[in-house]
Amino acid sequence: MRRWIPLVLVALLGAACSGADEPRGASTTTPVTSATPSASATAPAVDPPHPVSLPALRAADLRGGGLRLGAEVARTPQHRQYAVTYRSGGLTISGRLAVPEGAGPFPAVVLAHGYIDPAVYVNGQGMTRERAWFGDRGYVALHVDYRGHAGSSPDRSGGLDMRMGYTEDVVNAVAALRSWAGPVDDERVALVGRSMGGGIVYNALAVRPGLVDAAVVFAPVSSDAVDNFDHFIRGDAGRGDAARRILRRYGAPREAPAFWRGISARTYFTDITEPVLIHHGTADATCPIAWSRATARSLRAAGVDVTLRTYPGEQHAFGPQWALSMTRTDRFLRRHLSAG
Repeated sequence: MRRWIPLVLVALLGAACSGADEPRGASTTTPVTSATPSASATAPAVDPPHPVSLPALRAADLRGGGLRLGAEVARTPQHRQYAVTYRSGGLTISGRLAVPEGAGPFPAVVLAHGYIDPAVYVNGQGMTRERAWFGDRGYVALHVDYRGHAGSSPDRSGGLDMRMGYTEDVVNAVAALRSWAGPVDDERVALVGRSMGGGIVYNALAVRPGLVDAAVVFAPVSSDAVDNFDHFIRGDAGRGDAARRILRRYGAPREAPAFWRGISARTYFTDITEPVLIHHGTADATCPIAWSRATARSLRAAGVDVTLRTYPGEQHAFGPQWALSMTRTDRFLRRHLSAG
């Protein structure tokens, strides 16, 4: 079974002084001094990471398992789909699972959907066509509902955990798939995300390097949390209350840059070990393609194997060129999952 690669915990980011687009991974320590030096020096003190941050999530004991199949909810000649639940820490997370016909074992993907208001979201919403596509082509596909969505346990953060909980649910979904007794080849697992889910995939790769073998994102949000906050929350008049609560709790990006770096996957791109494929349309008005271009540049500078595929005239949801994007996804995954 593939295991994530343990890394030294990144310490408090406040002393980092590089630009916002540069990867950061160095920790800052404050030595404990003594008036009478001795041969056995005291270990340096390291400030703990902010509790809402990717370094804090990396240090957490993330436990996923207990994947349970419920009712069969869909079927094609090539696969069947089930309502499922699994454990994510102390929470129960609901989802949908596509299982190909046959004995397996099959490669697997965990699907991270984009933003849909939890008040209207229903089980398996957001990546329905992708889930069926994967199932028909011989992949086990686990679609994650996230905490606070559909039949999942409530999200008790009140929206103030900055997607760290959703990231935990996706990381734990991989563990749940691998511990399941079903036909999953646990040496061939990938993450696939769309829009907000693409950002969650970036987070998961940074939190657990080596967790999976490859990752694919479609029309993703920015890997810089400030871009997302300014565009989707502070820039949306209807979400003014959410913006005020976040700013009161954590401070504005100019006032608290360490916090915002700590929730930005881009800060930790040097830790990512998996190859990444990014799909983005040039006419995307929801997530500007400039975000993916900046992310690809930063990943490449950090030494990550990244491919950016652009689609002229394609919008956020992908329409005419969706089939092409999936063909490219299948080719990418079969290449990178073939060796386990």
